[in-house]
Order: sequence, then C-alpha cells, then structure tokens
Amino acid sequence: MLKGALKVLKGTVHSLNRGRPKVIAGTGDKAVESAIEKKPTEDKVYLEKETLQGDEVADKIHHGGPDQAVCVYPMEHFAYWEKKTGKPFKPGAFGENVTVTGLLEEDVCIGDTFLWGEAVVQVSQPRHPCYKLAKRHDITKLPLFVQESGYSGYYFRVLKEGYVSKNDELIFKERYTDTSIRIVNRLNFQEADNREGLEQLAALPHLSEGWRENVQKKLAKLS
Repeated sequence: MLKGALKVLKGTVHSLNRGRPKVIAGTGDKAVESAIEKKPTEDKVYLEKETLQGDEVADKIHHGGPDQAVCVYPMEHFAYWEKKTGKPFKPGAFGENVTVTGLLEEDVCIGDTFLWGEAVVQVSQPRHPCYKLAKRHDITKLPLFVQESGYSGYYFRVLKEGYVSKNDELIFKERYTDTSIRIVNRLNFQEADNREGLEQLAALPHLSEGWRENVQKKLAKLS
C-alpha cells in the first residue's frame, strides 16, 4: 500500500488570491501570457465548480477545469524558497488561490475533503510546475527545484459551491485514500519506474483524470 500521513487536519488560510491574464515576460510573438500573478482579496468570493469568481486562467488547455478549480500552496515553504533563491516570496507567489498553513504535501491525501466557508472542496492532484513559474520569478530552474523538493502545492475540486474567504478555515471532513500529495510527486518525478506504485496510483478513484492519464502513459512506457 501507498502510505500517507494520518493526522487531524485543519488549514489556516493566510491569503485568498485572484488574478487575470497579463503578459509576464517577452514581447510580440514571444510574449508569455499568464494569470499567475495573483493578488490577495479581503472580500468574500463565490467559489464555483471550476473557479473562484474573479479569477481566470490564460491557458485553458493545460490549466483550469473542474479538477483544478482551486490552487493551494503551503506558506511554510516560503522560507525555504527565500533561502534557496535569495528572493522574497509572498502569498500568491506560486500563482495559488489559497495560501495556507497546516496542510503540507505530506499531510494531505488524494480525496481528502474539507469544509471551507459555505463550500466543500476535495484534493484532486499535485500542482505541476511549468515554465511560467520560472518566467514570473526570473528563475530558470525554479520548476526543477519544485520537482526536486516536492514543494508543489496541490489542487482542489469543488464538491459544493458557496462563498469563501480568507477568514474561513479549511476544516477536514473525510479521507478516502492514504496516498499523500508527497507520494504522488515522488512517483511522478523520482520513481517513474515504480510499476506497482503507479498502478496503485492510477486506480485511485479520486485522482484527477488528467493526472491519471499521465500515469497511464508512464505505465505504457514501462510495458
């Protein structure tokens, strides 16, 4: 079995962040557009099935959708990144909608369900770092550093819509698997030849469809 951390979970929301697409690097044909530069809001915001109202994505092929409705990033990692890169990291630095403490990748598992304000949300997959993260911070190897550290953050799907705010804690409701985000990251990046682990991962009913397809592709290459 894939073992994840088992403990009482409760997340404190330090910042609720939204953004709209803008050019973050380059010009003309080489311009890079993204909504990764998100700004904190003090308002109550309605959480819909696929997004927070007022939040947008630029690349709807690779981002967004019901399994990537809310991006979450642990604030505990900021000190690590500041020491490693020599740059400041503030809430929203990783393009996350929710900057949280108390819910690290080793703590939360695929399928973990939380009450957040009026809404109910569920952990669906890790956040996969892309080149736009590097562009935002002007650190070419930042996506690689995220892969190596496992400090990826993760996504929620929305099981119940409703108003949410930074003043609403993420209150743990139910656990369906014992496969943590940390384990999923390890299988994806460090143990991509672990057939047994990948097969167990692909069989998880609460894993996002996009991530499941990626796992199945890895398994096909191992055949």
